[in-house]
Amino acid sequence: MANPPLKPPTKPGSQRPVRRVGRPTSESTGSMKASTRSTLIGAMFLMATSAIGPGFITQTTTFTVQLGAAFAFAIAASILVDIALQLNVWRVIGVSGRRAQELGNLVAPGLGWAMAALLFVGGLVFNIGNVSGSGLGTDAMFGLDPKLGGALSALVAIGIFLSKRAGLAMDRIVFVLGALMIVLTTYIAITSGPPVGEALKNVVLPEQVEFLAITTLIGGTIGGYIVYAGAHRLLDSGISGPEHVRDITRGSVTGILITGVMRIVLFLAILGVVAGGTKLDPASPAASAFQQSAGEVGLRVFGIVLWAAAITSVIGASYTTVSFITSRTKTSDRMRTALVVGFIAVTTIIYLVVGTAPTTLLVFAGAFNGLLLPVGIGVLLWVAWRRKDLLRGYQYPRWLLLVGTAAWVLTIYLAVRSVRPVIDLFS
Repeated sequence: MANPPLKPPTKPGSQRPVRRVGRPTSESTGSMKASTRSTLIGAMFLMATSAIGPGFITQTTTFTVQLGAAFAFAIAASILVDIALQLNVWRVIGVSGRRAQELGNLVAPGLGWAMAALLFVGGLVFNIGNVSGSGLGTDAMFGLDPKLGGALSALVAIGIFLSKRAGLAMDRIVFVLGALMIVLTTYIAITSGPPVGEALKNVVLPEQVEFLAITTLIGGTIGGYIVYAGAHRLLDSGISGPEHVRDITRGSVTGILITGVMRIVLFLAILGVVAGGTKLDPASPAASAFQQSAGEVGLRVFGIVLWAAAITSVIGASYTTVSFITSRTKTSDRMRTALVVGFIAVTTIIYLVVGTAPTTLLVFAGAFNGLLLPVGIGVLLWVAWRRKDLLRGYQYPRWLLLVGTAAWVLTIYLAVRSVRPVIDLFS
């Protein structure tokens, strides 16, 4: 009797692909991991740099002057709340594979479009402030007229979205500029010589607890479009589903921590100046602090930091706002790019024509962001609590839901606080 064959017979021509399956699969897996890692970094920095805008710098400076070292407690508390909220937002969006407004429409017909309308108005007005901030940055750097600097900066942002690989260009520019802001601000923090020990003591035993400061920081870090920026970027890059929960979690937490690091080093830079009794110029306290700390070099550094913060916020606001009024499956890349470019152009023209003070614009936009924050997060928490059918069979952690719900209650208070500025603005 003949010996049996060592392997089952195969059809002619099938040997070649069978022999070559192993190595390409390994290489492909490594390539996929690298691509996922690159996308995660881009999403993290898109979220972080969207938060770190001109308002972020002004806000941090103002509270540091008011509260001194006690502001450290507000920063620490806001970071914890931000993590709790963003963990839930990113996880629901990432696991479901749907944008926030799409989930809203599935929860209640038209709810998602109402969310999109609120976010669009807030994003439009905030982007005018971002463009104006970029103009102020070029003024501090080169002495350019702010309106000319703002227009040129808008052209830079438009050029990024018109590039052949716009997604990759956006990921890289926000990473580079985000890292640059942190490095330069750390340099100013070192030269200003802040009382670090006193700040650390106030994290645990604060001399003063200012609840308004905490809620303001929360709104400034994840308010409006910001909390959705990185999550929507992950979806557009193809990262979604329960199998990516670990990546989504890592990205959401790291994005907040990047923002927190920038907030901390900026706080220390300003604290080092004001702790010594120096009075800052009320017209531009942040620029004054940088200049007091490092002279003319400090002023130029401030210009770079402000411009980087503003231009990355222009990118983040434009990208995320357009993602709320378009469909991932029905809108072509060309149409999406045209809408982003048009959004930047319109906000720039309004800034050049109206020339309204950025602070007034930011207060107005902040009210819409404050209203949107609890609505949007409430919708996503509802999906996590009640709509398991939208989560692809994923078993949502109960502890995360409880923590997110507790943090969500704070956003309701923030919404109430945001209504008053609008009344004052129009009175």
